[in-house]
Amino acid sequence: MTTHNTPPPASAAPAVRAEGLVKSFAGHRAVDGIDLRVRTGEIYGVLGPNGAGKTTMLRMLATLLAIDGGRAEIFGVDVASRPHAVRQLLGVTGQYASVDEDLTAAENLRLFGRLQGLSSSAARRRATHLLDQFGLEEAAHKTINQFSGGMRRRLDLAASLITRPPLIFLDEPTTGLDPRTRGQMWDTIRELVVEGCTVLLTTQYLDEADQLADRIAVIDQGRKVAEDTPDGLKNAVGSSTLQLVLEDSARLHEARAALRGTASEEPVLTPEHGRLNLPIEHGDQATDVLMTLRNAEISIASVSVRKPTLDEVFLALTGHDSHTKPASDHHEANEHATEAAR
Repeated sequence: MTTHNTPPPASAAPAVRAEGLVKSFAGHRAVDGIDLRVRTGEIYGVLGPNGAGKTTMLRMLATLLAIDGGRAEIFGVDVASRPHAVRQLLGVTGQYASVDEDLTAAENLRLFGRLQGLSSSAARRRATHLLDQFGLEEAAHKTINQFSGGMRRRLDLAASLITRPPLIFLDEPTTGLDPRTRGQMWDTIRELVVEGCTVLLTTQYLDEADQLADRIAVIDQGRKVAEDTPDGLKNAVGSSTLQLVLEDSARLHEARAALRGTASEEPVLTPEHGRLNLPIEHGDQATDVLMTLRNAEISIASVSVRKPTLDEVFLALTGHDSHTKPASDHHEANEHATEAAR
């Protein structure tokens, strides 16, 4: 979905404000009282497994699904009562490219431009610019059925930017892409923010949320279970781990004994790598550990600090990993299938 290039209202309102959003299918709440506040100019990540309610929530905010409960605003404009005004502020890119298979890339973008009210010449200029920006200029005259998955995804994102909306919704934009193409998409998303866009991104990829998002909402079974910066979420789960590799692996047990009075927890040994792992709460504790080993004349080959991963965060918050869809939650998947069949 793309829209006319209307600037956001001149106000201090956040890009997205949602309070108590609810959406039900067959008596089941796919979205169950979610609150969101997305600041202008940030990348806000919504992280959760398939069926968590991410896409349903996004479709309500984009006026594509009716809101059953709660309320939402886009730049201060009420989603339910002023849907047309909201659509003028949005660009939406879904998980599957919404393009015509029998048209070329250039023809698709020109068509989107004309549908959004651009003149023929303006639509042509905009299409040329976007094809160049997204590295598709050499494929401009190929039909979409010749495109790879990554090329289709880039074209779909280009189509959502025909009129440069101030807010972009990206619904799992890198699903199914290879690592290289995913990295290219990440760079493009960062560039959008530098150019003045606000991005609301849904994803089930922990590394994607970690790499891109300024703040992350963790969604599970229709509810928001946590919200913070990536580092804030990691720090809330537990301590970092100091990983030490000794020059002489035979001294591992001696090192563990020396650290018993310094560390709050017993070091965990990995004898096959000559390594010991030690939970630490702050930098001073790491310094104390290193000084203790130095005083014991135990030489260290390497030292590193590992923070908790977002996968560990998700497991701690929900009791299952980020790729596991609860067995009882098929409603959102059914809703997607219904939409795809229309």
